[in-house]
Amino acid sequence: MLMRHPRHVRLALATATAAALTGGLLTFSAATATAADSATVPQADFNGDGKGDVALSAHGAYVSGHAGAGQIVALYGTTTGVSSAKRSTISQNTTGVPGTAEAGDGFGGETAYADFNGDGYDDLAVSSPWEKVGTDTNGGGLTILWGSASGLTGKAVDVPDPAPSSHDFWGKDLAAGDFDGDGKADLAVGSSASTIYVYKGGFTTAGTPGARTTIKPPIISGTNDSPYGPLSLTAGDVNGDGRTDLIVDGYETQSDYGWNTNYFVPGSASGLNVGSATALKPGIITGIGDINGDGFGDIVSGAGWDATLEDGTPVPDAANGGKVNITYGSASGPAGTTGITQNSGSVPGTSEKGDGFGWELDMGDVNGDGYQDLVVAAPDEDIDGVTNTGMVTVLYGSAAGIDVTTGTQAFAQSTAGVPGNDEKSDLFGADVKLDDVTGDGRADLIVGSYENAGNGAVTYLPSNGSKITTTGSRTVSPSTSGVSTSGAPQFGAIFAD
Repeated sequence: MLMRHPRHVRLALATATAAALTGGLLTFSAATATAADSATVPQADFNGDGKGDVALSAHGAYVSGHAGAGQIVALYGTTTGVSSAKRSTISQNTTGVPGTAEAGDGFGGETAYADFNGDGYDDLAVSSPWEKVGTDTNGGGLTILWGSASGLTGKAVDVPDPAPSSHDFWGKDLAAGDFDGDGKADLAVGSSASTIYVYKGGFTTAGTPGARTTIKPPIISGTNDSPYGPLSLTAGDVNGDGRTDLIVDGYETQSDYGWNTNYFVPGSASGLNVGSATALKPGIITGIGDINGDGFGDIVSGAGWDATLEDGTPVPDAANGGKVNITYGSASGPAGTTGITQNSGSVPGTSEKGDGFGWELDMGDVNGDGYQDLVVAAPDEDIDGVTNTGMVTVLYGSAAGIDVTTGTQAFAQSTAGVPGNDEKSDLFGADVKLDDVTGDGRADLIVGSYENAGNGAVTYLPSNGSKITTTGSRTVSPSTSGVSTSGAPQFGAIFAD
């Protein structure tokens, strides 16, 4: 029997409604993190203006009448934050993008950013995991959209599957970083197999990589119906050696029960060293950033499930309502781990079965004190009798780690100043980002939801320099961003990391 995680149902069917998406069946992960050259969490800058940009998926969107073909929307940072006024909306029907928009492709089902061609602009790797390739249903496709002074445009290249007969769902997991420390961006690509392909040394504008290799961590492969392989890939420098490390989550091979496990795979001069992989605490949704300011990246993993399965089976190292595990980095790699729930200190809320605390998370420096802060989503939170309306919590970093006693914040759509209202199955917190989208050196909060039966929405909550505030907040909707609201586009349910 295998662990189920509610967050992954968002990828089950591109045309599913938000109500169906809360059922708790796992398909596969869309979580990635772009690697840092230090312990600071990087952010995308597709147009090179020094302000953070946010790329989000509408992988369930209709395109030219094709249900679930999928789109990507890039919201560009400005001095007043992000809105639909300055954006790019791209599909496989955009001139220059490889492929054709077809029903069920799910373009945008996974994303990762880095400057892959070394021109000074971040680029975006975008997968369409359900794309039919020849006669191979769910073979999957992978494209790199090039950044420019105008941001993301239709200029793009295909990254073909090197072994299409060996797996399906090519590109369902992605992570970008510099795994060998040569100063060039690398890209790790997952599929339904346990083997992970690593493209080293960047790409030419024609799409040729410097080199390609593989690693095989101790996780199980899947099938067309059960696309396991890696559940998520997360990149960042944990041991401070200037080379990006990789956290691979997957179902372990050692256990008859098949719980998911995170594996730390260190970077080295020759690339990722899977022979030195070590197991960590569980948690599918993962980020890496320096919470305590010691120069090492800390691993934060969200285990948003409950302490028991529906049949009463106990789940290892879990908590009702969800849990976040923080494993602090050191020169020798992962060190001590601490857990946080909604019952920890003054963390807002109470641990209640089914809340999904840890469903999504991200890190960024909200107050500019040099410590990475943490946002944790609980999209299945019930508020005043409204089921699965959702809430997000902001916790602040310090020299002692995450501070759960002072300064904690929580936001729902019923919070004064937050646009919208608490509604059933909104799943506020379907994805979250902490990025500086105004250029003031402080991370702002971006929250995705399944608003309006899976149409989706993005809420912008800025930093005022010391904390997240609702002053200047706004909602970005699919209809104002060039995304059709036919079906369930799931606009903003996945942010590029």
